[in-house]
Amino acid sequence: MPITLGAAALPVFTTALTNLAHLLDKAQAHAEARQFSPDVFCTMRFAPDMLPFTAQIRIACDAAKNGSARLAGIEAPKFEDKETTFAELRERVAKTLAWLATLQPAQIDGREAAEITFPVGREATRTLSGQAYLLNWAIPNLFFHVTTAYDLLRQAGVPLGKADYLAGPNAG
Repeated sequence: MPITLGAAALPVFTTALTNLAHLLDKAQAHAEARQFSPDVFCTMRFAPDMLPFTAQIRIACDAAKNGSARLAGIEAPKFEDKETTFAELRERVAKTLAWLATLQPAQIDGREAAEITFPVGREATRTLSGQAYLLNWAIPNLFFHVTTAYDLLRQAGVPLGKADYLAGPNAG
């Protein structure tokens, strides 16, 4: 039986953000155990021209939220992108997961050939079929930013491993 677009999209987006929430939980616990504010994670970046940790979390959430909405042909909720604290980032992930839970695979199924036009950078757009958009843009974009957040936390000493990244709260 072939996999549907909705079955390929929503569980992947939800699992990635659930696992991201788990990474943030572990980072919070790490900071508390070492008696420092988890807010110090918010400004971390690997290079001066790289977006900070806060942006990695926002963009990961937006990749899932906007990607799902575009695939379903509906408007995504607008978030203000004003998060500056670790608690606000955790809330951003929770809000995104709550919104994703309102979607049904049937809203996306059958839209494999639908033209999806989306912003690329600040001034350009690109158009792909629904299937190409999901597989070649939305999912890779989500994982790029979740992986970058994971790597920044690992570099900061948070005890994370592959199981945390892949299994999230179900990590052994």
